[in-house]
Order: sequence, then structure tokens, then C-alpha cells
Amino acid sequence: DVDTDKLEVRVVDGPNKCSGRVEVLHKDVWGTVCDDGWDLREAKVVCRQLGCGTALSAPRESKYGEGKGKIWLSDLKCTGREASLAECKAKPLGENICNHVEDASVECSEEEIAESGPIRLVGGPNRCAGRVEVLHEDLWGSVCHDSWDMDDAQVVCRQLGCGDAVLAPIGAKFGRGTDTIWLDDVNCNGTEKTIAECQARPWGEHNCYHGEDASAICSDSGITVSTSVRLVDGPSRCSGRVEVLHKDVWGTVCDDAWDMREANIVCKQLGCGRALSAPRKSKYGEGKGKIWLSDLNCTGTEASLMECEAKPLGENICNHVEDASVECSVIWLDDVNCTGTEESIFDCPARPLGEHNCYHGEDADVICAVNKNLEELEEHETSTGPPRP
Repeated sequence: DVDTDKLEVRVVDGPNKCSGRVEVLHKDVWGTVCDDGWDLREAKVVCRQLGCGTALSAPRESKYGEGKGKIWLSDLKCTGREASLAECKAKPLGENICNHVEDASVECSEEEIAESGPIRLVGGPNRCAGRVEVLHEDLWGSVCHDSWDMDDAQVVCRQLGCGDAVLAPIGAKFGRGTDTIWLDDVNCNGTEKTIAECQARPWGEHNCYHGEDASAICSDSGITVSTSVRLVDGPSRCSGRVEVLHKDVWGTVCDDAWDMREANIVCKQLGCGRALSAPRKSKYGEGKGKIWLSDLNCTGTEASLMECEAKPLGENICNHVEDASVECSVIWLDDVNCTGTEESIFDCPARPLGEHNCYHGEDADVICAVNKNLEELEEHETSTGPPRP
């Protein structure tokens, strides 16, 4: 043990009181901890000592900046069950072959998590959207997307205190995990308190790879089905170049494998009816910046492009000349007020294209008289009554 006294500990230069660079107090001097041997077991002890729940990660290499002065601890060997770092085996205080670029850090949950094990969402814009990872045997691992659906995502969102599930993306949308895959064939009914209570294969048993990592998007992330996609540079809000929102940045969709199935998802997502076409090759102009999605493989039943199989967000071999577009079947015109002398209906006064307060039960019809004179048309109107408005 490093000392008989209980070392005082703090975390500094992080985003909150439970995440940052680890420092310990010895002889009235604060010093850092070397990351030699530093892992989730040591981080767990620090989080417990701080009253910050459990450890989410154990960053190394001075993630939260380099400290100054003393490096008090090195080569810590905790079991993870200790009440203080002082109970862990380590080199004597102050003995090390480290420098401050190796300062250790912790990221804690800030609150106690259910006994079944902590869970987190990573790779997303905030803690309520991202790749699902669960902690088992002191190791974070991902969840395979086999059988993954909204019931499973609902349990994850509730367990995290992130509201309700909005989407249940598959295909490693928020990037691929790097360690083990802990869960596969997860089949929640949606009422469980934690994902560990759901039916699934035994821990670590799976037939998956990280390209199949499951994700969840919860309501508290600020993302909704309709706000995660938009159409730009087209004639209306229901036709144009497809752009999706990720990490507060709008990016385009590559047209590799782009067809009517994907276009239909976008139209449905935006409340724009069904797709009329799925233009490729930047029909509505080339976007700029990020290309977020590529190689989409939708079935047509998804609520959002984010639920379709695809390469992870940002992974592609495309350029903006391949930006995908859609043209949806919205009532293009409303409040049409022709004089009858116009050459085209588009010359008549009306709301802007695509602007309306209608539904398809109000679609207008027309019966044209082909090769009939006016008298025949008037006879038809007399026998059938006046045309409906």
C-alpha cells in the first residue's frame, strides 16, 4: 500500500467535478498520477472516493492537460474494490520514471448507476445519442444490432435518464467500437429498467463484427425524426439535395446505392408523402463540408435514414459531385387563382410551390373536353350538375 493514511484526491481541468486530471494530496502538496498501469480499475476507485458513481473511462496521456510539480503515484494496481487509492499497491509516493505528458485522468458517471452495470452512448453529439456500450467485467463493449429495435433503444434511454427513444440506428452509425462485443440478439419488451434485464445471448457470445454496432438516439439529445434531415436548394422544402445533421453539422449523402427506397424514407421523415424520384449526381447542386452518409441500404420500413444500414457516419469514398437528392409527392400548389387566360397553371397567382395547409383528401381534379365543342360540354354540365369546386 502507498500509505497508511487515506490520500485526499481531486479531479481538475475537466468539464465537471467528476471528470478531469487526477491529483492527490501528500504533505500539503497536490501532485498528479502517472498513467503507467492506469485503467478502469483505478478510475473506479477514484470515482468512488469522490462520490461520483462509477468510472466511464480512464483516459491516459494527459487528456485534460499536463499538471505541474510532483507526480505522486505510479504503477498503481487496484482491484477496483478499494475505498481509496491509498489502499492500492503502487510504487512509493514520489517514485516514478514518468513526466506530465503521462498524467492520468478519469471520467465518472456523476451518479450511481443500476447494479446491473453502467451503460453509455458514445460517438454522438451528447450523452443521449450515440453507440450503445455496456460495462461488464471492467471492460466497455458494444451491442450487436441483430434484433435491435425501438423497444431496446427505449430501455437504454430510460436507463440513462435521457427521455424516450427517438431512433434505433443500426450499422455502427456513430462509429465502430474497438473492444469486445458484449451483447447480441437483444430482445427487450421496452418495460425493463436496464438492458441487462432484457433477453439476449450470454455475455460475450455473438456472431457479429463492429460494423454491426447498435446505437440509440433519445429525446433529450435534442434530435427528432424530422429535424435530423432536410432538403436544400430545391424548389420547395420537399425537393432538393439531402442533408443530415450530426454533431450540430449539416452534411450530405453520397449517392452510392441511392435509390427509391432511401428517397421514400426521406419523404416520409419530412411528412412529404412518397418519393417521385431519387436523383443522383448532385442534381440540386453540390454541398460543402461533410459527407455524412454513404452506401445506404434501407428496407423502406425505417422511420429515418439514421436507422438504415450504411457505412459509419463520415466514412465514404465520395465527393460532392455524388450528392444525393429526392423529389417527393407533396400538393405542390394551393390557393390557385387563375383568370383562365394564362398559358400555364404556373402563371396563375398561388402560394409558393410546396406551401399549403391541405391533405391529399383535398386533391383537385379536372375533366378535359377533347375534340368536343362548347355546346356538348355545356350539355354534359347540365346533366351532371355544376362542377365541384
